[in-house]
Amino acid sequence: MNTPPSLLDALRATAGFVPQGEPVGNLTLAEGRFEGRAVLGAFIENRIASGSIGTKEVARLVPALRAARASRQPVVWFLDSAGARVSEGLAALGAFRELYRESLAAAGAGVPFAALLGRNCYGGASMIAHLAHRRLFSPHSQLAMSGPSVLAQAAGVSALDEMFRAMAEATLNAAARSKQSAANTTWAPGSDLAAWLRESTAPIEKPWGSFHRRHGELAARLPAPAAPRPPEAVKRKDLDRLYPEGYEIRDSLGFFRGTATVEGAAVPVLGLVGGGGVGAARSWQFADAAWNLAREGAGPLEVLLDCDVHAARLEDEKLVLTEYIVDMALALGALAARGHRVRLTILGKAGGGVYVALAAAAARVRSVHGADIQVLPGSAVASILGQSHEAICEFDDYRKAGVSDEEMRLGLVG
Repeated sequence: MNTPPSLLDALRATAGFVPQGEPVGNLTLAEGRFEGRAVLGAFIENRIASGSIGTKEVARLVPALRAARASRQPVVWFLDSAGARVSEGLAALGAFRELYRESLAAAGAGVPFAALLGRNCYGGASMIAHLAHRRLFSPHSQLAMSGPSVLAQAAGVSALDEMFRAMAEATLNAAARSKQSAANTTWAPGSDLAAWLRESTAPIEKPWGSFHRRHGELAARLPAPAAPRPPEAVKRKDLDRLYPEGYEIRDSLGFFRGTATVEGAAVPVLGLVGGGGVGAARSWQFADAAWNLAREGAGPLEVLLDCDVHAARLEDEKLVLTEYIVDMALALGALAARGHRVRLTILGKAGGGVYVALAAAAARVRSVHGADIQVLPGSAVASILGQSHEAICEFDDYRKAGVSDEEMRLGLVG
């Protein structure tokens, strides 16, 4: 009995992709031609470690993305991946920061990204997928910031709980995702890919404007907020030392916004500090403030982070949490493209997709002495690997991994 062709098989046939060199881990780079145009294929398959993306895959992808940006060559992604390779720890996080920086730059320069999805598309892989203007799901695809095991662990239930698994499946599957956005389509096996590929690889005019329109559409998905609580003035010892010339920052449930005086000039400040996992509403708040700054003249932006995880909740995943996390990265990318200097300071904890979203476009990442940067919190790592890989790291570890560029000692006592 013949096995029916997969979505990747159909893609390879449609554009005549030919591998360029040997596969590296889960990655195969390929060159194809579609309707007279050269296209780059970046195929992440589930060969090892759930299709995760590690340092070797990134080292091959980054120069390919730079070349595509220089030539405006369309990039066609196939993603069957659990995201960054958690077992590599900080090295994987630093590599993903570099990969996402290059991906943001390419997408912002107008390189068409098209994303086709295999069985799983979680975490960082889902963030790559949402730099594309269109996504094509396999019939059994699942897409989320958190995979089912992490969602179950966060909900306090067993990953084998049948009722929870059914709820998660109904939230993460291709049918549910296709209902959330016209940019999501589910592939019918055997159907022709040419029309979808033609539209998905068409030149992008004013890419940052297109991403900003997407930001506006995301607002409509959010539930009506409860009665707002007035923002509270922030007064912290670490900020006193960080901004000795003064600052006026207010906290709205973990979203910081205000100004700080730096070298005699008032500089805007945005931050995600405390407040639990970053969900869709807080991500949109942050992105909205950053998009508004992008309209102003170029200048520095101070970004503060003390939050190591995105929200692992089904209610956030129903909204497609990845799109909101990516919206923050896109807003900061638009600022950087317009000449703003984005400077990220990690005050305490950082990691995962939230870290990548804020660090990718940053010209400089600095961490306060004693900051705790991890690829994911220990509980999430344990649910993925079956054991925790927590370790106490020093700044030199962060610098070597590429997750922090400089350390700041604030001299706090007590």
